[in-house]
Amino acid sequence: MSVEHFYGLCQKHKGKAVEIKTHDGETHRGVINHVDNRCVYLQPLGRTRNLGGFGYGFYGPGYYRPGFGYGLALGAIGTLALLPFFFW
Repeated sequence: MSVEHFYGLCQKHKGKAVEIKTHDGETHRGVINHVDNRCVYLQPLGRTRNLGGFGYGFYGPGYYRPGFGYGLALGAIGTLALLPFFFW
């Protein structure tokens, strides 16, 4: 699927809990905080590794953007699924 498809999907579901699987097999769960033309930014769900409350972007792939959480490239997304409410 195209980057434009995932951009629209992420914009539509901003503020909702999602599970994103990337092309390299990694799974990321979080709430979509922000979407720009290159990345979707997730606020991680549940217990995560962190560095003083700054999210886990410093440890894993991607990067951290203050105020937005963990950034994933839109082009790396393989699938995006909404999570049921009980995952919160």
